[in-house]
Amino acid sequence: MPGTQSEFPIDLKQYKKISLDPSKPQLTDDQRATLKANIQLLRDVIVLFTATGAARGVSGHTGGAYDTVPEVCILLSLIEGSPEKYKDILFDEAGEFSLGHRVATQYLLAALEGSLPAEHLLHYREANSKLPGHPELGLTPGVKFSSGRLGHIWPLVNGIAMANREKTVFCLGSDGSQQEGNDAEAARLAVAQNLNIKLFIDDNDVTIAGHPSEYLKGFEVGKTLEGHGLKVVTVDGEDIDALWGGIASIVSYSGPAAVISKRKMAPGIAEIEGSPHGHDVIPVKAAIKYLEGRGYPNFGEILLNIKPVPQPYLYIGCTKEVGANRVVFGEAVNGVLDRLGKEEAAKKVMVIDSDLEGSTGLKVIHQKHPEVFVPSGIMERGNFSAAAGFGFDADKFGVFSTFSAFLEMLVSEITMARLNNCNVLSHFSHAGVDEMADNTCHFGINNMFADNGLSDVESFLYFPADALQMTAVIECVFFERGLRFVFSTRSKVPYILKPDSETKFFGDDYKFVPGKDEIIVDGKAGYVVSFGDMLHRSYDAVLRCRQTGLDVGLINKPTLNIVDEQMIMKIGQSPFVLVVESFNQKTGLGSRYGTWLLERQLTPKFGYMGTTKEGSGGLWEQIPHQNLDPQAIIVKIKALAQAAAVSH
Repeated sequence: MPGTQSEFPIDLKQYKKISLDPSKPQLTDDQRATLKANIQLLRDVIVLFTATGAARGVSGHTGGAYDTVPEVCILLSLIEGSPEKYKDILFDEAGEFSLGHRVATQYLLAALEGSLPAEHLLHYREANSKLPGHPELGLTPGVKFSSGRLGHIWPLVNGIAMANREKTVFCLGSDGSQQEGNDAEAARLAVAQNLNIKLFIDDNDVTIAGHPSEYLKGFEVGKTLEGHGLKVVTVDGEDIDALWGGIASIVSYSGPAAVISKRKMAPGIAEIEGSPHGHDVIPVKAAIKYLEGRGYPNFGEILLNIKPVPQPYLYIGCTKEVGANRVVFGEAVNGVLDRLGKEEAAKKVMVIDSDLEGSTGLKVIHQKHPEVFVPSGIMERGNFSAAAGFGFDADKFGVFSTFSAFLEMLVSEITMARLNNCNVLSHFSHAGVDEMADNTCHFGINNMFADNGLSDVESFLYFPADALQMTAVIECVFFERGLRFVFSTRSKVPYILKPDSETKFFGDDYKFVPGKDEIIVDGKAGYVVSFGDMLHRSYDAVLRCRQTGLDVGLINKPTLNIVDEQMIMKIGQSPFVLVVESFNQKTGLGSRYGTWLLERQLTPKFGYMGTTKEGSGGLWEQIPHQNLDPQAIIVKIKALAQAAAVSH
């Protein structure tokens, strides 16, 4: 059957290598024709294989890679002409936001040079295909660098240029990456050291949440870079002659310089052109329409036969119904704001976004309570500190949100907010590893870094287990003073049920108490301690152990960093304690819990399970890849129970 088993239907051998010389800034007719043919070919290929990500339900991010094909083709031709002059890696700040995850560019280059068979591109972002949502050095054949998060590559490329002063180094960027503070620092160093770095900025005025020209008035990429001291040339990125002229100009210039390519996102794809929808993956129907318009027949036979792979496991102890905690966060905040008048809310609360409102639950706040909402750019550090500054007054409260992976970037700002006694409620979504097709650099696993204060001050880290508990947490802590951190997963999670019941555990009779652990089911053989997205998985494992006669209990720890003295004394005197989480095993709850037990002279057999290795791509497949599925938890429970029995 056609699908991923198909031969790749576009012949990459149609790509013709040419050499370009920057001392000749006018293209010949043959050069122009070849470049245009190469650009169209590679754009068609990107549409095809990124659309397989849409077909299998793992997203795919078409627009950013599609946009920058003209620059890529020209840069490859420069390297072809004088390989001794240029570092032969097209570094790319292919992070989140406006770049649209330009990993597709890196996979296409790997296929062009023969490191990957073209057919393998049809497995784009599929679990265990080694084609995750960001390029990872050492994972995918032909990938020459790990792009990581937005704004992190230009500073790295500065050092590469210092180590290779005899060569010119290329870096693809965007109007989104240029909003990050990292790039401002990188610009200053590049100019001060006169590094021979050439930037190619895709200025398509599109990010996830909208258009920078609207939500970040006053910001212009060209003026910003010129202000730092770079040579800047602005061109129409879809005019191949103008683009080559601009690139030839900056490549011939000694020192850091940039070409800013003005274009609509995804030019020529009617359904997504110029739209934030172009950031994400092109829909299958739109891809088929585009490719048929380009004269490719029957590509629907490939795309329509690729299907999502459902999660096969049937959990017990929870509902089949699921809720999106990251969305419910915003709905719960709205519930609090609804009880305030518009004027009072505007004076008392400020909610600031970092271009992720649709992904972190803030969109519903923007829609229902625009009086408190500030749409802002891709500037996590500055936006968090703005929320903290708003909450500097005792009766005012800042609300901030971004992905959990980016919490690592905010540790210093968190410290300053704490030292200033600021009131900030931070929502970090995409915690853990579940459904992370973007893979390792987007794992939200070092969230305990938020608890970086001294022992004489408390910050509260909360990870609700389902949508009902999320609502209860927000209702309880919204107007609490100080720093409060709430985590949620990218994945939807089921509702926890009471033991031997169809009643939801966190239903109408539930009241959240900060700092208190919760007994989900009691036991005598030992206890599993878990939270968040791992609670329902741990519950399943515990219930299946109980069915075999092993009387193990389960504790939910929704407040991650506060010791519940009564509960730890109870479970610490049982035969064993197992902490199960999706955070980094090195830095998560488990790494602390054993110390907490020993400090109280409690010595049960102890174990902890967390994320331990780089990702596998895909969605639900990330959990079994980390050995965090219920069957792996059961194995660990039984091993600890046996060790405890032998010891006793």
